[in-house]
Amino acid sequence: MKKLILIVGVLVGILGMLAALSTQGQPQTAMKVNVGIITPKLKESKDFYTNVLKYSVAFENDFYILMHAPDNTPAVAFLLPNHPTQQPVFQPAFQGAGMFFTIEVRDVDAEFRRIKSLGIPIAIELRDEPWGDRHFAVVDPNGVGIDFVTYKAP
Repeated sequence: MKKLILIVGVLVGILGMLAALSTQGQPQTAMKVNVGIITPKLKESKDFYTNVLKYSVAFENDFYILMHAPDNTPAVAFLLPNHPTQQPVFQPAFQGAGMFFTIEVRDVDAEFRRIKSLGIPIAIELRDEPWGDRHFAVVDPNGVGIDFVTYKAP
């Protein structure tokens, strides 16, 4: 019996060392990105992301909305500017330029037809790029470009 306990102890020790070695040089925790846009357009943003992008509301109160992508991963949050509960870095509103999201889809042609059928203005018509992207773009209520893309080899 002592021999069995010793063998189990050695095996547990070896497995522990192997697990520790396999994670060396790797981050201790995975990072998830959740983009936040400070905007007075909470309702317009919620409507656009829900109706056009098929996102769902994960959390909402009177000054903040967290939305999940269709695969249920956190994707984007909206925060009212100058809210008294927020620190100064989270006070000023986004000015509506210099930001874009890329949404990779399996069939960009079908997504283009769907978005167009909703009457959403198209900022960049469906096109093929020399580097292999096939894409089109729209703009959300905050001025954020939303680029829908299917990657292909050039």
